[in-house]
Amino acid sequence: MSALEKHAATDASHRDDADHEETREWLDALAGVFRASGAPRARFLLERLAEHASHLGLGQRANPYSAYQNTIGVGEQPRYPGDLALEQKLTSIIRWNALAMVVRANKAYGELGGHLASYASAAEIFEVGFNHFFRADEGERKGDLVYFQPHSAPGVYARAFLEGRLSEAQLASYRQETGGGGLSSYPHPWLMPDFWQFPTGSMGIGPISAIYQARFLRYLGHRGIAETSSRRVWGVFGDGEMDEPESLAALSLAAREKLDNLTFVINCNLQRLDGPVRGNGQVINELEALFNGAGWNVVKVVWGSEWDTLFARDTGHALLKRFAAMVDGEYQNLGAKDGEYNLAHFFNRDPELKALAASMSSADIDALRRGGHDFRKLYAAFHAAREHKGQPTVILAKTKKGFGMGQAGESRMTAHQQKKLDLDALKAFRDRFALPLDDEAVAALQFYKPAPDSQEMAYLQARRQALGGYLPARARTAPALAMPELAQYGRFALEPDEREVSTTTGVVRLFTNLIKDKTVGPRVVPIVADEARTFGMANLFRQIGIYSPMGQLYEPEDAGSMLYYKESKEGQLLEEGITEAGALASWTAAATSYSVNGVAMLPFYIYYSMFGFQRVGDLIWAAADQRARGFLIGATAGRTTLAGEGLQHQDGSSQLVAATVPNCRAYDPAFISEAAVIIHHGARSMLEAQRDEFYYLTVNNENYVQAPLREDAHEDVIKGMYLYGTRGPQGDAARVRLLGSGAILREVIAAADLLAADWDIKSEIWSVTSFSELARDARECERSSLFASGGETVSHLQRCLPGATPVIASTDYVRAYAQLIASYLPAPFTALGTDGFGRSDTRAALRRFFGIDRYHIAIAALHAISPGLHAQGLERYGARMEVEAPWAR
Repeated sequence: MSALEKHAATDASHRDDADHEETREWLDALAGVFRASGAPRARFLLERLAEHASHLGLGQRANPYSAYQNTIGVGEQPRYPGDLALEQKLTSIIRWNALAMVVRANKAYGELGGHLASYASAAEIFEVGFNHFFRADEGERKGDLVYFQPHSAPGVYARAFLEGRLSEAQLASYRQETGGGGLSSYPHPWLMPDFWQFPTGSMGIGPISAIYQARFLRYLGHRGIAETSSRRVWGVFGDGEMDEPESLAALSLAAREKLDNLTFVINCNLQRLDGPVRGNGQVINELEALFNGAGWNVVKVVWGSEWDTLFARDTGHALLKRFAAMVDGEYQNLGAKDGEYNLAHFFNRDPELKALAASMSSADIDALRRGGHDFRKLYAAFHAAREHKGQPTVILAKTKKGFGMGQAGESRMTAHQQKKLDLDALKAFRDRFALPLDDEAVAALQFYKPAPDSQEMAYLQARRQALGGYLPARARTAPALAMPELAQYGRFALEPDEREVSTTTGVVRLFTNLIKDKTVGPRVVPIVADEARTFGMANLFRQIGIYSPMGQLYEPEDAGSMLYYKESKEGQLLEEGITEAGALASWTAAATSYSVNGVAMLPFYIYYSMFGFQRVGDLIWAAADQRARGFLIGATAGRTTLAGEGLQHQDGSSQLVAATVPNCRAYDPAFISEAAVIIHHGARSMLEAQRDEFYYLTVNNENYVQAPLREDAHEDVIKGMYLYGTRGPQGDAARVRLLGSGAILREVIAAADLLAADWDIKSEIWSVTSFSELARDARECERSSLFASGGETVSHLQRCLPGATPVIASTDYVRAYAQLIASYLPAPFTALGTDGFGRSDTRAALRRFFGIDRYHIAIAALHAISPGLHAQGLERYGARMEVEAPWAR
């Protein structure tokens, strides 16, 4: 009797079976299909039966996860194409060097930290990828993109050391970067710009970024901008990391758009930083259900080859029944114990399992590996993922955290925090992996590198050459693009008419006009999460189309209108739906295309400014690390311009947060003319000069007459402020300087008119396009003056505002934004802003409420000039002011 027939006979004799003979016929039929047509056909029939059962009203379909076993059976495994013995040797060497790197750093400097256990669990996953799947750039042919599990960075460094890409001195400088030449803690392109391609150190950023990166490759291919059909995105992530909302946010997008160029490999070592991922559950089954439900192809690699004979002999499915009843906390406990303990507490507690293991010693039990540590099983999964069409694939690879670290860390609760090992543990590690190191070398934590002409090194180099070269690797530049002159697409902004329009509308018109340019236009990537119509972008629907990989499979409801909703395979606009995180990940893919694809793109992501830095600041920080180049447009900006929307929609802080990102150049223009100069300068900086910076502009939805801009003010707009004008008696010196940005500049102008008309006071009006740029310049000048020889250096701020004339600064943001410049001015300084929660009302009422309207600005100016004038001003304007502070309510 065959094994399949034994399984069928055993299952047919189940005690709850009312008709054993009929059951046996069904099981025999399934076994026959499997023998004759293979597993795919058998699985298809099972799926159809489950579907038909649902149609017959027989209840819910079966669980969306399979039994706790490998997806790919022994008979379906392809032949392993590599030299297993050599790959195991190399993996052991890399394991040792990664461990030595971290332990050495913490032996010398106890506070440096680092991680041993994560790479120990993922070493075989990475090596199968490096030796057989991860293709590098090869000449004009672009290769694969790999998002590396951040805590496994020591293993990637250790491999690069063997490849000759990193020196022993660099390994010895792990996490010691300020002197130059050190290795960053995690993948950081800003710190290692020729090595790391993607920053993944913040949990959850990698998965969502990988999905949108794979989609952007398709976007480039469908639009005919780059050949991307042969490229694949791989992401190696942790099972605990999948709890992050960003990790799960775009799973359905990947399936809906059939991104079969995408593979996730989730390292299921069942442990988070403090303990089990699902101590009372099974994270692998949970992830399988999750990815299955989202429409992914799921491949599980649970058990290593040593289990195959046990499964073959287990006719009663005793192993699967026991596995189904176990939780991850129990798996972790068994993983931390030796074979004798596992024999006693797993096998010997069940008669069927005890019989299975009757001939096995505790050493045999110890040798039973999890699937994520088996090269053959992993290769079969990677191969299946690469060959699968029509769906993204996730490989769930079960491993042990701290694999190989023995009692010092293998499957221990403290494994993640393990940064040091004593001499006995180091010797045990050496012995377990048969490393050619004597006791003295082990004690000294010497790095080991085989001779260049050794069999191991020849094999390692040959495998990478077969795959095009080395990974990770990052390109810094792409062919530059020449911007058209600003007058060609922005004359309307520089020379506005008398119509009342918003700066939001003006910026959309700017990049819409730029799209028409033959050179730069195709590279513009408009991105919107939702509410494109709110931002005045509906004309782009028909003009350039909304990208969809399958075109438009329906007739839109508004097909008869001029601005109908048009989806197209060649569409240029990315309409992402209600996901700021997804839209930002999409923007990052476009903003780093110059490096990833060798093709510079110019993305404009426009969104409610309140949902920018506040909601997805972590993704913006990662984009900064990745040296992104593009525009973020915070529309409907400020705390008082959005009026009736209320507390959660009104932005009073994004400019302040933007100021903390070193390569983000943030501006709050008051007029379209200012915005046009900033956008033109930024586009030239990123596309022509190829500077690694990105631009954040806050624009508002308030309609008013726009002001032109003098040509001699263009440079000062970029520096952060320019003299808009003066009000008051001619010939007199200004008694006060009024600074404003965004929509509040108009209130500043009105306040200057009040001071002139009611008090005969002359004031200077300064349009501050960027308090953060002014502060950065002043800070650098201060540092240079303090710590470098060569005398005092003067900032743009100090050149504009010399002397002791009082300064009043007003914005639609919290006062801390304007106060960024306070310490660099010798004059008395007062900042007005919108501290506190927002609320719904008219713009005028909100500005009166927060104390940033013309009357409050005028009162602040009078206070700075004279106490007597201040008292008179309060009497004159008091009835028009809200005197109770908003934060007191």
